[in-house]
This record gives sequence, C-alpha cells and structure tokens, in this order.
Amino acid sequence: MRSFRGADCDTDHYLVIAKVRERLVVGKQAAQRFDKQGFNLRKLNEPEVREQYQIEITNRFAALQNLHDDADVNRTWENIKENIQTSANESLGLHELKQNKPWFDEECLGFLDHRKRAKMQWIQDPSQRKVDIVNSVRREVSRQGLV
Repeated sequence: MRSFRGADCDTDHYLVIAKVRERLVVGKQAAQRFDKQGFNLRKLNEPEVREQYQIEITNRFAALQNLHDDADVNRTWENIKENIQTSANESLGLHELKQNKPWFDEECLGFLDHRKRAKMQWIQDPSQRKVDIVNSVRREVSRQGLV
C-alpha cells in the first residue's frame, strides 16, 4: 500500500493505492464466448439481405455435397462451420461495438485546474471569503458532472 499526498481528490483525504493479487478461474464456456465473432444479425430482418444469405448458404452446401468426403467426420464439420461463417461474414458483416466518446477532455481539465487554483489560494489565505470562493467553484465543477 502507498499513499499519494499530492493527488487532488477535492477533500482533506489522501489517495491510497494498494496492489491486490487475485487468481481467477475462467470456465471454458466463458473463455470461448470472447473468441467468437459477432455477426450483425439485425440485417436478417431485411428481406434482401436474408435472401442473399440463403442463396450463399445454398450454393456453398451444394458445392460441399459434391466433395463426398465422408471419411473424416471432424473435417466435414469444419467445412460446414467454415461455410456458415464465411457466408454470414460476407452477407451480414460483423457486429460493430459502440464506441464511447472520451469524457475527460480539455474542458474538464480547465474546470479541475480552476478548482485547484482556488484551493491553493484558500490554503495560502484561509479567510471566509476564500472558503466561499472554493465552495462555489466546487459546486460549479459538480454541476458539470466531473466529481
């Protein structure tokens, strides 16, 4: 554990950081869930995309039936799985994750610098007027949703 006295937490407390080691056991199903590709299944609601996907699947399985490679079941399964995935990838595309915009920008940094300057002035001159200024700056920063 370590305390950081210079960190600005806007209170009279000091920041304390501790390193914690933890071992997690992840089940096989949870580990495989992150490896799978997410296809954009909402496109299947559109009739044109649905028809295109059905045509691609039909064509790929028609080509697969011509091979007659029944000797190895695992290889046959891999071919089926690969055909479904490539057809879905070509017609549906991958599901795009929502990108969050960064919330800590230059405006936030300006508000926090303003609060820090007001606090430093109050520490140098602990008068009631400086306390009122610090409290009003704290309220202004809180209204912006930063603290």
